[in-house]
Amino acid sequence: MPAWIPITIAAAFCQNLRSGLQKRLKGRMGTTGATFVRFGFGLPFALLYLAAVAWIDAEKLPAPNAAMLGAAAAGGLAQIGATFLLVYLFGLRNFMVGTAYSKTEPVQAALFGFLILNESIAPLGLLAVVAGVVGVVLISVGNAGPGNVLRGLASRAAAIGIASGALFGLSAVFFRAAALALDEGSAPLRAALTLAVTLAIQTLVMLVWMAARDREELCRVVRAWAPGLLVGLAGASASAGWFTAMTLQKVAYVRALGQIELVFTFASSVFWFREKVTRLEFLGAAVIVLAILALIAGAG
Repeated sequence: MPAWIPITIAAAFCQNLRSGLQKRLKGRMGTTGATFVRFGFGLPFALLYLAAVAWIDAEKLPAPNAAMLGAAAAGGLAQIGATFLLVYLFGLRNFMVGTAYSKTEPVQAALFGFLILNESIAPLGLLAVVAGVVGVVLISVGNAGPGNVLRGLASRAAAIGIASGALFGLSAVFFRAAALALDEGSAPLRAALTLAVTLAIQTLVMLVWMAARDREELCRVVRAWAPGLLVGLAGASASAGWFTAMTLQKVAYVRALGQIELVFTFASSVFWFREKVTRLEFLGAAVIVLAILALIAGAG
């Protein structure tokens, strides 16, 4: 089994855990604060991870170049926007549906991968695009009934979720570009360095923003340092997995396999948050999973 497959599954599990912890933070701080926690509290763990990888590999850290820094910054800013939209989305619909909307990401990542990195997908990927759209339609209807399909697609939740998925897909492509731009180093080391640099940029940008625009939110973040550390640990663990997998394999396939997170999300939605999932929402998520399986098959 290729290494990127178990790494991706582990990353998906950690990401679902991080999202659940972030949702619980919404009661203690606003969307901006809950977004910052992922990056600011994740940075120390990313630096420790980088040091551990460098020690285990017994390699010298590769020197960041302009292409790597530019791609990391672009991906970092896109991920900030995607995370902000996703956390905001949690307040509009339940946990499972909010996450499922953002799961249009693999299809969008395939498009961005082709446009930015010239990475193509197999013809079967076209079927995945169509199936993914059908899944989003079903989820957008929710429990309102088939007669409100167009209204569901035009809803605020649908637009925000799809925009979040687009930014996540774009950020993933930039992160792969950043790691590949490094001239030397093993895949885990290049991924770890890219992660640390990206989180440093994201933390600095959000700290400056909150210090200038919302100091009260920054104070709320400081007061919630204990749960914030848990979010940071889960987030850094997930990102380490994603960055490593995307250094080894095309973004579209990594993010497609990452849709296994929906399984973890269903469990969290039902057993952790005690939320009800309607039949149409369940069917829509199932169709999206089938679309992802088709996309994975296209990797062959």
